[in-house]
Amino acid sequence: MKLGFLTACLAESDLTDVAEWAADQGFEALEVAGWPSSDERSHIRVDRFDDAELERVRGVFTRTGLALSSIAYYENNLHPEHGPRVNEHVRRCVEAAAALGCPTVGTFVGRDAGLTVRDNLKKAADVFGPLVEHARAHGVAIVIENCVMRSWHPDGYPGNLAYSPELWEWMFTLGLKLNYDPSHLVALGIDPVAALRPHVGDIAHVQAKDTEILPGRIDRTGFYGPISGEKGWYRFRVPGLGRVDWTRVIDALHEGGYTGVVSVEHEDPVWSGTTAKVREGLRIAHGTLRHLVRG
Repeated sequence: MKLGFLTACLAESDLTDVAEWAADQGFEALEVAGWPSSDERSHIRVDRFDDAELERVRGVFTRTGLALSSIAYYENNLHPEHGPRVNEHVRRCVEAAAALGCPTVGTFVGRDAGLTVRDNLKKAADVFGPLVEHARAHGVAIVIENCVMRSWHPDGYPGNLAYSPELWEWMFTLGLKLNYDPSHLVALGIDPVAALRPHVGDIAHVQAKDTEILPGRIDRTGFYGPISGEKGWYRFRVPGLGRVDWTRVIDALHEGGYTGVVSVEHEDPVWSGTTAKVREGLRIAHGTLRHLVRG
């Protein structure tokens, strides 16, 4: 395995600076943000991926010796209005990944909030069938993160239909792979290791994020969280500052034969706000995971 991180947390830095700092800190890989060029998170111009962009990105990874683990574009592929535009950008991510020798493209299944879950699953099969075939033809796997994305539903229900092992088994039938993130399982009351063990063979990428349970909050709002604008009963942290048992998680990945990248997804509000604080958060994650993730 290799240890890396998702570049979106350092949106204010260019890819060269991010990669050079990552290599200096002992990281071995980057999951590169591939949103449209107009999005401040983006570190690769997938929508303007010409020969110059290919050489620019390839040069960064050649000089630093880092691996490019995935191109990340986490948006709603089933959105009733924007879905087709999202689908097209996923295709561009696949083409850029293939040109760069990158094995995966990460996205969400998403959800059409105006349809039932059953109808959403039918719609997803129609949407992802062509996308998976396009990726397969380019030698790339599409990986789906198991984030709940409650903010995508008007009533706070799951907005990404890939949040549970039951739904993973459905999406595997479409040819999709899993970008496993244990933080979301903690927030759903699912044992991350119990969920992981039967599905290691279908995991093509791993994101490392932790979950802190905030004392007393759930007693007021319940599992589904607040109906007002107040804070919920958990928050995401960098690995080592929450409830995830990283020794058990990484051991289960090793035991199951996973040899890919473990990529820190930094969404920790404590270690955010400035480049210096984000980098310190990444250092904390590195200190937590480095002795477990052994290349």
